[in-house]
Amino acid sequence: MTPRNRACIVGIADTPLEKGRVPGGATVMQIQARAARDALAEAGLGMDDVDGLLVAGSWGMPRPGSMSALAMAEYLNLQPRYLDNTNAGGSSFEMHVGHAAMALEAGACEVALILYGSDQRSGGGRSLGGRPNWFDLQFETPWGMPAPVGAYALAARRHMHEYGTTAEQLAEVAVATRQWARLNPAAMMREPMSVADVLASPMIADPLHLFDCCLVTDGGGAIVMTTAERARDLAKRPVAVRGYGECATHLSIPEMPDLARLTCAERAGAEAYRKAGMGPRDMDVVEIYDSFTITVLLSLEALGFCAPGEGGAFVANQRTAPGGDFPMNTNGGGLSYAHPGMYGIFLLIEAVRQLRGECGDRQVVDAELALVHGTGGTLSSGATVILSRE
Repeated sequence: MTPRNRACIVGIADTPLEKGRVPGGATVMQIQARAARDALAEAGLGMDDVDGLLVAGSWGMPRPGSMSALAMAEYLNLQPRYLDNTNAGGSSFEMHVGHAAMALEAGACEVALILYGSDQRSGGGRSLGGRPNWFDLQFETPWGMPAPVGAYALAARRHMHEYGTTAEQLAEVAVATRQWARLNPAAMMREPMSVADVLASPMIADPLHLFDCCLVTDGGGAIVMTTAERARDLAKRPVAVRGYGECATHLSIPEMPDLARLTCAERAGAEAYRKAGMGPRDMDVVEIYDSFTITVLLSLEALGFCAPGEGGAFVANQRTAPGGDFPMNTNGGGLSYAHPGMYGIFLLIEAVRQLRGECGDRQVVDAELALVHGTGGTLSSGATVILSRE
C-alpha cells in the first residue's frame, strides 16, 4: 500500500427516521437506494462510478442475507466487478470496510459502495426466537431462552460472577450513551435518564434490564470508498482507513470460548492496531457496538482500553459521557440513537462525521483518530477499523 492507493471513505449517508421509522414507509431496497444516492452525491460521484458493491443481509427481505448483494446490484442497475455479500451480523460493515480497502488497494475496483437497510420496526421486531433449531439455537430454543438477549444475559452474569461487575456499572453505559443522544437531534431516545432509571426499568433477561438493551428501529446507511488519489478530486475531505482486523469464534452462545472474554474482539483489535502502527491510547474517539451494555464492557476490555474485569470501573462516573475523558458512542449508539437489526454501519458513519468535524453540539474537539468496533451474532464475530482525518 502506498499513500496514493490508500483506501479512504469519501461519502456517507444514513436514512432519516421519525420515532424509529422511515417517514412515509419504504422497502429495505428503497431504504438502501436512497442512502446510496445521498452518499454518492455527497462524494460528488454517481451510480455509474460504482464498480464495487458490498451488502450484508437486510432485515425485511425474504430470507435475510440470501444473495442480497445480487438483489441490490440488480435494483441499482449495477454490474460490479467486485462483489461482497459477507454477513457476520453487526460486524459485517467493519468487515466490508476492510474488504473494500483491500480491493481498492489491489486495484480490484475503483469506487466501492457499502449498503445496509432495515424495516425491522415497521415489520414488527427483531426476535430470533422463531428460527428453526436444526442448525443454530439447537440447545437454546428447546429450553425457551430468549434470543438474542438471553445469550448476552449469560455473558453479563458470567462477567459479574468472575469480576464482581454490578448492574450499576452496566447502567453507566446506558446513561452515558443517552447523554450523547440528547445532543443528537436525530436520536430516537432523548429524554433524561439516570442509573436508577435503568435499574427500575423492566427486567428482560436477568441481569439485563430494558434500558440495557438496544432499540428496535428501521434504518439504512451507505458508505462510499475509493483511493486517496481518486479522492483528491472529490467533494468531501477523505477519511483514511489506517488499519482493520476481523475474527469469528462461534455462532451459538454455548460455543463461545469464554463467556467473560470477547476473544474475537481481542484478535480483530490486535490486527487493526498492528496494521495502523497504533494502540488504544492513540484514539481520540471510540465507537463500539452497543447491542447491550455488556457488549460495551467486554469490547473495552478486549480492545485494550482496560484490563479484563476492569470494564465496569472504566466506565464509572460517566467517563464515556459528554465532558468525560473517553468520548464513546457519540451519536447515542444502538441504545438511544437507532438500532435497525445490524448497527455496525452507523458506527462508521458517526466516526467519519466526528473526524470531519460535522457533529455540532456533540463534536469531540480535535478528533483526528477514531476506532470503530462492530460485534455480530451472539458475541460471535468482531471487526475493528481505525480511521484518521489525515
